[in-house]
Amino acid sequence: MANYTVTLTNAENLALSQVAASPQAWIDNAVKERARVAINDIVTLAVAKYLDANISIPATREEIVQDAFDRGWVTAAAA
Repeated sequence: MANYTVTLTNAENLALSQVAASPQAWIDNAVKERARVAINDIVTLAVAKYLDANISIPATREEIVQDAFDRGWVTAAAA
């Protein structure tokens, strides 16, 4: 599991507190939602590749994501 830290200026923190009851909850939700969308994209891509290659599909979304990276079907954006 990865942990990340976000540093906001005082102005950024004040502005975010004006639109979010809990800035931390808003940040957590934004990041998790973006990850959920990326997982869905990877699963969609990988399932098509499994079917085309007649390969068994892993049982969980987490396993599909890991396998898609292991097979080189997807790579990190920084790569």
